[in-house]
Amino acid sequence: MYFEVLQCRLVKHVHARLQRGEVTERGLARHTGISQPHLHNVLKGIRVLSPQMADLLLRHLHITLVDLLSADELAAHRPVARPATRFPSGDGLFLKIAKGSPEEAGGSHRGTGGEG
Repeated sequence: MYFEVLQCRLVKHVHARLQRGEVTERGLARHTGISQPHLHNVLKGIRVLSPQMADLLLRHLHITLVDLLSADELAAHRPVARPATRFPSGDGLFLKIAKGSPEEAGGSHRGTGGEG
């Protein structure tokens, strides 16, 4: 998945909402703070959608980049669950999900000051 694909999908999403009458180009420009002529040129493909402008549109339309992905794309990129690891303890075994380095899990804290 490339950023350019998501930009194109966002523009298509805006087009669809304009066609359905959910928003107007003028209202969208006014609520996002984007100039109407600039927004018009982005929607016509004359100008490129900047990341900052994309964020403004996403916020105003109450969507995220995940909403621009297809169901197949979402299924293909689901995080894989990590297997539980058993660690011995004094009174038996307990389960712990491996997460990060030992230092992150409560090991030594170097460079935090106040030591010595």
